Amino acid sequence: MFDLETNPDNAARARCMGILLAAGRGRRYAGAAAGQDKLLAPLPDGTPVVVAAVASLRAAVSRIVAVTRPGNERVAALLAQAGCDVVVADPDADGMGDSLAAAMRHVMQTADHGIEACLVALGDMPWIRPDTCLRVAAASRQHAIVAPLWNGQRGHPVAFQRTIWPALAVLAGDVGARAVVARYGATELAVDDAGVCADVDTPEDLMTAGRRGEPD
Repeated sequence: MFDLETNPDNAARARCMGILLAAGRGRRYAGAAAGQDKLLAPLPDGTPVVVAAVASLRAAVSRIVAVTRPGNERVAALLAQAGCDVVVADPDADGMGDSLAAAMRHVMQTADHGIEACLVALGDMPWIRPDTCLRVAAASRQHAIVAPLWNGQRGHPVAFQRTIWPALAVLAGDVGARAVVARYGATELAVDDAGVCADVDTPEDLMTAGRRGEPD
């Protein structure tokens, strides 16, 4: 495993772009909360889940491309207000792989030459600490793919060097980047941040985090 403490990189933010995947339908949450969108659900301080996810990611990147599903104008508006470039997924998109591919194609067309990596995060993971995002981004300077590891579990965000981007741009379906990670291998960065493995699937997830002040 990689330990950032012996490999500092203060220029991580300038050389990374962010991708926020926020195109899911959140059916489990909607089914338990009368059709509500989990990305718009407020955290204890009132911040919508997706806005908190953006704030953490922004600590580590120079720019964020966010993918939303068609017709989700409220989430798209919040992301635009937060300074993201919003890309609307194709109506026929069939999962996270399609969303990541759409974002990656946009990044490949618009990224400055100085951008060396992208950091992929999920819109329903609001508890990741900003310093964790920065550590993962910094580690990508030495490794093609970097994933945070908490309590033996891989989480998000995941960093991909620019050489990997073409493989991400042709993904499809609901497997996300797992096939790409399996092909190239990932360096695991140990972190003391439960947020890298904590997402919002049901209203109970938010209530539990609110009572404890942090995710399980």
